[in-house]
Amino acid sequence: MNDDLVALGARIDRTNELLQRMLAEVAKTPSTHAIFVDAGYLYAAAGRLVAGTEDRRSFDLDTEGLIEALIDRARTIFADSRLLRVYWYDGARRRIHTAEQQSIAELPDVKVRLGNLNANNQQKGVDSLIRSDLESLARHRAISDAALLGGDEDLVSAVEAAQGYGARVHLWGIEAPEGRNQAEPLLWEVDSQRTFDLDFFKPYVARRTGTTYDATAAARPTRDDVRFVGAQVAAKWLAARGREALVDLLPGHPYLPGSVDQDLLVEAEGLLQYSLRGQADLRRALRDGFWEHLRAQY
Repeated sequence: MNDDLVALGARIDRTNELLQRMLAEVAKTPSTHAIFVDAGYLYAAAGRLVAGTEDRRSFDLDTEGLIEALIDRARTIFADSRLLRVYWYDGARRRIHTAEQQSIAELPDVKVRLGNLNANNQQKGVDSLIRSDLESLARHRAISDAALLGGDEDLVSAVEAAQGYGARVHLWGIEAPEGRNQAEPLLWEVDSQRTFDLDFFKPYVARRTGTTYDATAAARPTRDDVRFVGAQVAAKWLAARGREALVDLLPGHPYLPGSVDQDLLVEAEGLLQYSLRGQADLRRALRDGFWEHLRAQY
């Protein structure tokens, strides 16, 4: 009898030892997060908040700058986690990329997933794409946290599916001028909620009739022209802030913090006397010039 108890105790000790080792290995595994953006919700809510309209044709959205700002915010929120990628969900007729969707798809760490658009320009199939990706990534332990920018009640099943595999889902929303723009059942299901206000989106949304500089009033600058201006702004930035600020900025390459990116845009538009809003290729050239100068000084 005593021998049996001793053997049982030894097995329990061995089991506890193995469990502790397993938990230690899990603790060493780096956390990973991904950002899921429902572009239909984003355009409607951000357009309403900043431009007073949900009509995409009435305003420009600096998608590249906004994506970088979202990545930067996620880096702050999930401080000990690495970014897997940004998933951008939108609709397109026959699922053929528009020029803007193509430019978004070319961005680093961004994957564009397209549903269909019906005759009323309503997205179809986007919610199922989000659910499929969320569930698959959670099931394969590819992510530990998901930041979901959306508001449709149909996303509840996607949240539940991801949570069922142990992932935490954090709902990101856009401030509503009045009432709510996210379904209550969705708010109830997520692990945390965060709302971005007018100040966050204002740099990235501009009514097409109200830009500071008229892009049609002057010849469109070349990418080389804009890259040169980016380097000029970088030199000014470095002179004002010093090498310590540069050391802090470099680990984020190729992304710029939202505040730095906005200052770069405003300064460059002033030098060029030309609006870069909605001009993804020129915005990219501007950031390239900025980074090239800074990295050459390091």
